[in-house]
Amino acid sequence: MWYTLIANIAIAGSLTIAIALLWHRSDSRGQQRLAELNGKQVVPSEQEYIDNLTRVVRTTLPKMGESLVPDNEKDRLQLASRMIQAGLYSPRAMPVFLGVKLVMMLGPMVVALVVAATGAVPLHIALLGGVLLGVVGMVGPSFWLDRRKSQRQTALRRALPDACDLIVICMSGGLSLIGALTRVVEEMRTAHPLLATELRIVEREVQLGDPIAGCLQQFGTRSDLPELQNLAAVVMAAEKYGSSMARTLEKFSELLRLKRQQYAEQMAQKAATKVLFPTLLFIFPVILLIILGPAMIQVFSLLKNLSR
Repeated sequence: MWYTLIANIAIAGSLTIAIALLWHRSDSRGQQRLAELNGKQVVPSEQEYIDNLTRVVRTTLPKMGESLVPDNEKDRLQLASRMIQAGLYSPRAMPVFLGVKLVMMLGPMVVALVVAATGAVPLHIALLGGVLLGVVGMVGPSFWLDRRKSQRQTALRRALPDACDLIVICMSGGLSLIGALTRVVEEMRTAHPLLATELRIVEREVQLGDPIAGCLQQFGTRSDLPELQNLAAVVMAAEKYGSSMARTLEKFSELLRLKRQQYAEQMAQKAATKVLFPTLLFIFPVILLIILGPAMIQVFSLLKNLSR
């Protein structure tokens, strides 16, 4: 039968991987023994085995994910932009992400077939569990990517007013915008490391000769945050019309704080509506059961006596 063949293939693949890891481990032990015979003191460590396993995973996942990279350029660029907005800047981020997604999709099915082949669980139950976990593995990485992007935007949104205030203070002390940006990167490394890292990228781009307004605009596109895009527009307008950069950034910082306060008030007003649903689902049925339970018991007892 086909499922028996698949189960045998899965078992054979698992055994092959296990034998390869054991062979690699025995080879490492052989090298350590030769080093000891040559007079070198080599202490075996489990960290070496963990590093070897990590190296195998890092080389295998991108190869698995390359088969899932979209052929359509539009879809590929859309996925790449989503990963950049989530903070995944590595060139190998897309193959690794797709490789993890493939493992999470097919891994539960392979495990289910292996468990069913051993007879521990019936085949239909194992297949049902494998399919459900495979669907979760197919959808889960996308949700994780969106959540990472949302958390990243929240951290940047909270740190941006403080960065604007520090830039205004530095510029009021006589520094240029580039010098103020450099100083702010150093000062915010502890309090807001994410924004400091991104501003460091902006600083490096400016040092390469790009205009600071364009670098800030690229930062806004990279993070998909409207506040940063507005900051780039403000800096570009101040440079174009020759207005005071410090005063412009000060007004922009006040506007950011006002928007943050309005957003907090909006979330507080939504909280009352959100609490209503768990109240209706969990509290009211219990209250009704406590209030009407004794009365229903008495009614059932009365009806039972009347039936006699």
